[in-house]
Amino acid sequence: MRTICLYFEIHQIIHLKRYRFFDIGNDHYYYDDYANETGMNEVAERSYIPALNALIEMVKNSGGAFKVALSISGVALEQLEIHAPAVIDLLHQLNETGCCEFLCEPYSHGLSSLANEDCFREEVLRQRDKMKQMFGKEPKVFRNSSLIYSDEIGGLVASMGFKGMLTEGAKHILGWKSPHYVYHCNQAPSLKLLLRDFKLSDDISLRFSNSDWAEYPLFADKYINWIDVLPQEEQVINIFMELSSLGMAQPLSSNILEFLKALPECAKAKGITFSTPTEIVTKLKSVSQLDVAYPMSWVDEERDTSCWLGNVMQREAFNKLYSVAERVHLCDDRRIKQDWDYLQASNNFRFMTTKNNGMWLNRGIYDSPYDAFTNYMNILGDFIKRVDALYPADVDSEELNSLLTTIKNQGDEITELEKEVAKWQAKAEAAKKTTVKKAADAKEPVIKEKAVAKSKPAAKKAEVKKAAAEPKKTTGKAKKVAAK
Repeated sequence: MRTICLYFEIHQIIHLKRYRFFDIGNDHYYYDDYANETGMNEVAERSYIPALNALIEMVKNSGGAFKVALSISGVALEQLEIHAPAVIDLLHQLNETGCCEFLCEPYSHGLSSLANEDCFREEVLRQRDKMKQMFGKEPKVFRNSSLIYSDEIGGLVASMGFKGMLTEGAKHILGWKSPHYVYHCNQAPSLKLLLRDFKLSDDISLRFSNSDWAEYPLFADKYINWIDVLPQEEQVINIFMELSSLGMAQPLSSNILEFLKALPECAKAKGITFSTPTEIVTKLKSVSQLDVAYPMSWVDEERDTSCWLGNVMQREAFNKLYSVAERVHLCDDRRIKQDWDYLQASNNFRFMTTKNNGMWLNRGIYDSPYDAFTNYMNILGDFIKRVDALYPADVDSEELNSLLTTIKNQGDEITELEKEVAKWQAKAEAAKKTTVKKAADAKEPVIKEKAVAKSKPAAKKAEVKKAAAEPKKTTGKAKKVAAK
């Protein structure tokens, strides 16, 4: 049976404020709070709230047949909790239907998977704990920022215990193959891959309200027919997009939500179901491994990482940021940690792109990519000074690496010792219970013997008392004497 895997991403930009060269060392707060609050409120009112209400309605109207998946970055959750708690409430309502799966992604929605394994691992595990705490279930499927994937990243994700991963069905990777099958990572066959059908996804997220589009207007029955006429052996249709597409990229006036609400009924009429990513990777077998030597993503026509790291400015900012990754990883300063999450966000590097992809890019407060680079580097200069104050720059890389190795080894040793202690404690408890049981078993016969021995004199005494209480029998002679 053919099934649709519908997935939405929730992430919001953390807007940086204008930060001058002369602010370095004097001002350690980097954010435009007004822009963050108004931006979050706008997208919540125009997109998130109506879209989530529509998804909840679709689940209820379909009797649970409609299913959907969501992933939310850690920084987006922070902003939602502060500025739009109504969205959090709707997410909980959707979770309570049992028809929504929450996936895991990097906490910062950043590019750490391309730079530093330890940082990537730390923020993924932190995000997994956050999602479990909020929604009561530990995510089993992972999606990287902007669906970035490579063989190496896949192996790392599998080592963290994930069973599946979402990525892009890029033409330069698939070639003649179809994205409508389950694949697996070539470094870790246990990690199954779900590939985005970019045409069907972009038909909704990018082209739906475009009156110049040849397929305009798009109706739900036509869209489902496109899926129905695919070859029967192609069983999985992965439609992935940002949730903000519903209401922001495609305005509500275009009837985008009415189109979405009609999909389950039209799909049911064609015998097409909806499934969550975990259901798919659990039930379906992989048809082949996927070989991705260089990172790919769902951004731009190239489907690579050039939108973030395509020019000298972007690579300079990226390398400068991750040059202090080990030092940040060591520190326990909460402000440093939070700034680190916000500065890693991929949007900061996207603003610096000089690519002409034919689409307008909203750069926020920046007039040009050079302006974005200058502002970011000023902030990064101050941030690095703060990190250096904790771990001085005169500590060379070899010494720092040696220190990090020592700390890591000590941490591993402590973990192993704790496991050993727990094991011996369990053995001690088991031995104690065995000893108590043996003592109890040995003591039971002795107690019985004492009870029996104690009961004999008591019984004899009772007999004597009974005999004394009974009237004595008299002989016939005695009776005669008594009568006289």
